[in-house]
Amino acid sequence: MRKLSPSMAFLVILLSSSVVCAHDFKLGDLTIDHPYATPTVATQTTGAVYFRNLRNRGATSDRLISAQTPASARVGLHRMQMEGNVMRMREVSAIELPAKSELRMGHASTDGYHLMLEGLKAPLKDGDSFPLTLRFERAGEKTVQIHVQTPRKSASHEHKH
Repeated sequence: MRKLSPSMAFLVILLSSSVVCAHDFKLGDLTIDHPYATPTVATQTTGAVYFRNLRNRGATSDRLISAQTPASARVGLHRMQMEGNVMRMREVSAIELPAKSELRMGHASTDGYHLMLEGLKAPLKDGDSFPLTLRFERAGEKTVQIHVQTPRKSASHEHKH
């Protein structure tokens, strides 16, 4: 077996790590960029799924209309929004994705969307992963892999109902 030079070994590691870190999914004109969930504690029955963003590169609008996962009994589409001095979280019937748009759905957003995992079947632990099927009005369904991770920014963010 041939031995790799240190620079070649570094390149192999760099390329393989970038493939592992690439965490987006495509469905037609839609890109689901870096879906993730935040860890929960043992007694917590709800969790949250976020995306770095959802992109619609198409000429036609679309809508995320539902989601499901074996990790929870139900998945709700939610929006956080400031109403005066109070942050409100409300369930929405769909998440709009206008044509040629990008929607940020990160955990630190003070005015944004996320998916609520209701009736968790087990705690979400850092490093775990689970499948989530997203249903879009026009593009159809796509199952993505959700990685559970402690957010780098604003790790103290939590959901209260």
